[in-house]
Amino acid sequence: MINKIARSVAEALAGVQDGSTVLIGGFGTAGIPNELIDGLMAQGAKDLTVVNNNAGNGDTGLAALLKAGRVRKIICSFPRQADSHVFDALYRAGKLELELVPQGNLAERIRAAGAGIGAFFSPTGYGTEMAKNSDGTSKETREIKGKGYVLEMPIHGDVALIKAERGDRWGNLMYRKAARNFGPVMATAARLTVATVHEISELGEMDPEHIVTPGIYVHKIVKIGRVATQAGGFKQAA
Repeated sequence: MINKIARSVAEALAGVQDGSTVLIGGFGTAGIPNELIDGLMAQGAKDLTVVNNNAGNGDTGLAALLKAGRVRKIICSFPRQADSHVFDALYRAGKLELELVPQGNLAERIRAAGAGIGAFFSPTGYGTEMAKNSDGTSKETREIKGKGYVLEMPIHGDVALIKAERGDRWGNLMYRKAARNFGPVMATAARLTVATVHEISELGEMDPEHIVTPGIYVHKIVKIGRVATQAGGFKQAA
């Protein structure tokens, strides 16, 4: 019997290794799997490469993982904002490597990994510093129908940590509005995908037309509680 429901976050993350590339869903504060990030902190994996839209907010979640010294490199599109002081301090001190990727390219590089695409040409970044590798060498470029393009490589993950709204024991997932963001593409691009859900449905209760991430891409799901916040979102119950 296929049953991907883990009894705890710790159980779901037990196999994460040092040096892993971890894809973490979320856009701003929507859809961030904070419970899984906290679980990764407790699990102890280090020397991680983290892929996320930004580089953490305040002192919790991804910012706490950075502050604990568990992350060697971050790949993101928006590292600095008003409360990204943890990232800023580590980066300025030379303790954290950054690969800055335009947001559309970031999403497409992850999607390409899940789709089995070896590489793709994008016009974004052509003729700018974005057309260089992290070591300063130039990426391959090509002119297609009179327009310049840059060769971009897929981003494969060892682990994907995502937040969904509902799931079943086969691992099928549905999302809540903007919390969907990077979750579906990250789920396809990792060897191990772990998702938190607020509701677990019986098999057949979820309309197949509403399932966004099929269970074939998901390895573990963990049910978490929720309470309404002042901002109208959800957080784990105390």
